[in-house]
Amino acid sequence: MYVFDPQPASVPDRVPSPFAMPRHPLALRAIEELRRSLPAVELASPGHGKMFGVLVVALPDGRIGYLRAFSGMLGGTWFVDGYAPPVFDYARREAFWPAGEAEMAAFDRELAAVDDRLAVVRGELSALDERHRRTLAALDEQHAAGKAARHLARATADAAMLKLLARESQQDGVERKRLLAAQRAEREPGVERQRVLDDERRTIAARKAGRSRELLIAIHDTYQLANARGETRSLRELFAPAEPPGGAGDCAAPKLLAQAYREGMAPIAFAEVWCGAPPPTGDRHDGTLYPACRGKCGPVLTHALAGLDTEALPIFGLAPSTEPLRVVFEDAWIVVVDKPVGLLSVPGRGEQLRDCVQSRLRERHPELLLAHRLDLDTSGLLIGAKDLATYGALQRQFEERRIDKRYLAWVRGEVIGDEGTVELALRVDLDDRPRQIVDPVHGKAAITAWRVLERAQGRTRIAFVPHTGRTHQLRVHAAHPAGLDAPIVGDRLYARVTEDEPRLLLHAEAVAFTHPHTQARISLESKAPF
Repeated sequence: MYVFDPQPASVPDRVPSPFAMPRHPLALRAIEELRRSLPAVELASPGHGKMFGVLVVALPDGRIGYLRAFSGMLGGTWFVDGYAPPVFDYARREAFWPAGEAEMAAFDRELAAVDDRLAVVRGELSALDERHRRTLAALDEQHAAGKAARHLARATADAAMLKLLARESQQDGVERKRLLAAQRAEREPGVERQRVLDDERRTIAARKAGRSRELLIAIHDTYQLANARGETRSLRELFAPAEPPGGAGDCAAPKLLAQAYREGMAPIAFAEVWCGAPPPTGDRHDGTLYPACRGKCGPVLTHALAGLDTEALPIFGLAPSTEPLRVVFEDAWIVVVDKPVGLLSVPGRGEQLRDCVQSRLRERHPELLLAHRLDLDTSGLLIGAKDLATYGALQRQFEERRIDKRYLAWVRGEVIGDEGTVELALRVDLDDRPRQIVDPVHGKAAITAWRVLERAQGRTRIAFVPHTGRTHQLRVHAAHPAGLDAPIVGDRLYARVTEDEPRLLLHAEAVAFTHPHTQARISLESKAPF
């Protein structure tokens, strides 16, 4: 427990949502004190960066202070002096988990032993196949020579000789079939050993998976999460009927609330900050504050905050836009509009998310479908199709990359170089939707061309031309260290947002496509509002 000195003069009337940005000044003050005390050298090592969190609280004696926590483990341990302990019942977990880990290790050793035997059998089969290939190739070469000789002999052969040559040709075919049969017979024992080992491996893997699930359920049962009303629910209850994602309950915010409730402290404000080297995905940056993740912490914190006077859960960080749509182009088949910032492209989840570009346009065109989408926080040109045939034709143009789009953005920092291309594969962060992360193994190809237009006051004005259409592509490619390493100004997902950044400075300013019915090339522009 850390007490503020001097004591703050005032606190917020309601607890700010841990899913919203920016953070309350008291939480920022606690973050700065935390960062000054961290072992920077250790955290700077590749892969050792960590998410830390603070919770400003009112103590029973009326003083104001704050609690500290880290996500997951720190330095290989759950317990560090001065930080909130894990949410789960450690003693209950230790009663079975060490033995469970030993069981998992034993399964791994069994699998490794089978894999070693499989490697030997596969190596033997590979060597046998290579010997068979050479033997067959030599026979085929011999037969080819014989075939060539017979071809020459047929030119002067009599009837008897022709029959002899035909028999030789047939014998070549019989000889080849016999060799192939002999090779298959020689290979069969190795194939059977491989089949037996594959079955053995599947059996062990199934036993391991079954036991692993039993242990996982037992681990989940050690998490009992309380809220301000005194209600307690298990981790599995909070995520039912789905399975809790990996690491659920181990983030900083649940740890902080659990400690506050145990010690009779009243929560006031949260903040979470990444400290140290970025993770392998490159989507966290030293000193950057982030909202709590929705995937792992959404159900947990919704329950844990119950009973507190908290601000409403933000849709995404911006208030829904009531600004009308501006039509840029329209004919009997297509309508192109200029989407304002803060308006969804298509309906989202929940009653409050129904207002969107598509629903507004369907008031006039009931069958309308948007040919593509823009993020909630992005403004600019959107193409809508008034019928299914037009929609399908536009979709094909997108798939074949025959629709040209250009975006304009201001990024933080002065970008090195004047133009280039970013190629970083992307996939959704399963634990923190809708965030996207760089994943060269499982991600989908994403390509963005960029060109510097202007540099001013520590920012760079960039024209982006996406050659693929992945979710948040431009935002990740701008922010990632392997991309521009310069996040788009106002990005609430991939950068720190300051008070003077009321919106994401990203605008779809130009689009060009071939009209599916007239075949005319349509080129449209919308000037960026920033």
